Amino acid sequence: MERVRHARHPLHGWKKWSLILLQWMALLVVVFALVNLALGLSVQSREDRGRRFVHVATALWFSPLDGRSADPTAFARLYGEELGPDAKASDIRGYFERRLDGTIVLDQIMAEQLVERFGGVDARTFPAGVYVGVRALGPDGLPFVPVTKYLAHFLFFPRHAYILVVPETGPAQVFSASLTGHFDADADNEQHLAARIGDYAPGAYDFPSSGQAVHELTLITRDPQETAGALERLSLAKAELEDAEIDYGVLAPNSNTVIGCILEDAGVMSRAERSSALLAVRAPGVGAACR
Repeated sequence: MERVRHARHPLHGWKKWSLILLQWMALLVVVFALVNLALGLSVQSREDRGRRFVHVATALWFSPLDGRSADPTAFARLYGEELGPDAKASDIRGYFERRLDGTIVLDQIMAEQLVERFGGVDARTFPAGVYVGVRALGPDGLPFVPVTKYLAHFLFFPRHAYILVVPETGPAQVFSASLTGHFDADADNEQHLAARIGDYAPGAYDFPSSGQAVHELTLITRDPQETAGALERLSLAKAELEDAEIDYGVLAPNSNTVIGCILEDAGVMSRAERSSALLAVRAPGVGAACR
């Protein structure tokens, strides 16, 4: 033991410290991956975990770069076993209906299929209701996206939240919150929090894309009256947010704070639920003060 304690390190100077830095970075990667895995498994049933991992990994593999078409076999590879390559609108709606009790995965391949074959996301192909969606954060373009889309989903656990409303008639609508500058490059103050409401379609801030190819949706309500009135309440929340002129914060207040406050005001979540440790890690800022 004495000889080991006094043994000289085989590397010296910058080489030694570079090795130590790499070891710490590797440890951080492992820790982040384990935390992300634990957070992901916490919202999945035991029997779905393996199948969900395979589905997500396959969806990320086939997700095309923005502006490019997906592999023609992608949909069949992901959904052929349950839906077949030429699924009808009612078949796809039934597929999502069977998953309403848990977390629904909506990937870029399915989203683009709905747009190309059925003209968009609506109640023909997706159950009517109000949902909270979350997605990973990452760039869409080259040269980074082929790597960062995997890192964003499997390694970096923070998620960005939004609200999706699927009415009984008409296209699905998405409520997105972010920096004003993300919506309007010519805005007077790009650091203010702002929101947008629009069709859930390609080009929308929170529509599945190459960098955020896999989204997770949780049903909030299927009540027809609440669904019908959701857009009016969201429009009011959007106007109040713009009038408040709140500066964006990396941790809080941020886009997740906006979503958390809307859910609390609607009675979907309590203040204590918004402040849970799990949500604080998964959706940073969601539990911050609303006023």
